[in-house]
Amino acid sequence: MVKINRLADSVARFGIPIVVALMVNAVPSLLPVNTPLLGYLSARAYAVDKEDRKYADVETRRRHSVGQVCGKKLEEAQPLIEAERWAQAQTVLESAPAKACQSSYEKSQVWNFLGYVYYSRDRFRDAINAYNKVIAEPETDEQLKTNTRYTVAQLYFMLEDYANAAKYLEQWMRESDAVGVDGKVLLAQAYYQLNRKNDALRYVEQAIGESEKNGKTPKENWWGLQRVIYYEKKDYRQVVAILKKMIKHYPKYSYWRQLGGMYGELDQDLNQLVAMEVSYLVGNLNKEQELRGLASLFIGAEAPYLAAKVLDKGVKDGVVAANAKNLEMLGQAWQLAQESKRALTVFEKASSLSDKGEISARLASVYLDLGEDGKAVRSARTALNKGGLKRSDLAYMVLGSAQLNLHCYADARRAFVEAAKDQRSARYANQWIEYADREGDRRDRLRESGAKLAACQKA
Repeated sequence: MVKINRLADSVARFGIPIVVALMVNAVPSLLPVNTPLLGYLSARAYAVDKEDRKYADVETRRRHSVGQVCGKKLEEAQPLIEAERWAQAQTVLESAPAKACQSSYEKSQVWNFLGYVYYSRDRFRDAINAYNKVIAEPETDEQLKTNTRYTVAQLYFMLEDYANAAKYLEQWMRESDAVGVDGKVLLAQAYYQLNRKNDALRYVEQAIGESEKNGKTPKENWWGLQRVIYYEKKDYRQVVAILKKMIKHYPKYSYWRQLGGMYGELDQDLNQLVAMEVSYLVGNLNKEQELRGLASLFIGAEAPYLAAKVLDKGVKDGVVAANAKNLEMLGQAWQLAQESKRALTVFEKASSLSDKGEISARLASVYLDLGEDGKAVRSARTALNKGGLKRSDLAYMVLGSAQLNLHCYADARRAFVEAAKDQRSARYANQWIEYADREGDRRDRLRESGAKLAACQKA
């Protein structure tokens, strides 16, 4: 019926496929076609499933039946339920215990029907109360009592009352002869909500293990619950193993993205790159941080051209903001890929957006690579004036090199002296100082001999 499907849909948001245990004798649409309700109930109050063997061979318990008066009352309610005329069905059934259905067994049948009617009217607490009365009746069939506990647990799930859901599921498990994997996962979900993570993990792994042992593929949300618990435990290797199974049996590109994230936690950069690139190629990376992360992985894997293509497309698509930070990264990728002209265009724009010297310093190095020495000198000076440089010595090295190319040997010497103050550049800076001194002296002597040489081109 429609309501059964809606119950399944409602509880599905907990990640657990629900088995609606409203009992065959409580759902008229599931009765055999053209079978009178009274005759069906008199013959048997419930259907025994092939796994429900606990009570099947009990001979000592007296079989109960519905009397003629009560049967007529239930038959009166049957067409109303089938027509989903819930209010009228409720009125008929609520009057039954006092007037027609007075034995304990008959009342159990009435409460069972009423529970379904209340549920169908979204009166979940009334449904729980009715089903609890089914359980409380002394003459209720034992199998019906057990199944009803499962139903009540599901209803408590719908009310997000996980403590009571777990309580009823635990009792259902104690009484049930065959506990299926769905019930174990449902209890695992209740325990998870109650922050009993170890208990939740134990039950969901039992369910997964039993399914795999029987040659069946575990349900996707079972692995999902298992994955979340291991992630919260920071056991990323287990998360990776679970995600691989999910990708194999329930392929989704979001799982590739998650797998990439787990490889990142494990510092397995190459595996992370592969997983992230798969997601990117199918268009599943659509956030700025994700694209920056993929670009960083490409740069780390010495594939800066691919990094630049990812960022460039992200900027053009409007996913990656064209701010100084992102443009600096894009320019760096183009520069590392030896695409100096592309890097130049990006760094020029980035420099205009930043009040820090780092981007201007990168721009100066690109100008130097392209032989635009005057612009390299100006950009290097701008970088040093703005400040905030991680390596001011490198800016001085670029400045000195550009000044050498402009034949400004004294200026170059001063730049290299500043660079030499940082031990990381001292060796090379001192070598260039010696060269600047020698070249400057040589050119001065040549001029004194009448040679016409280019003078310092101040930038």
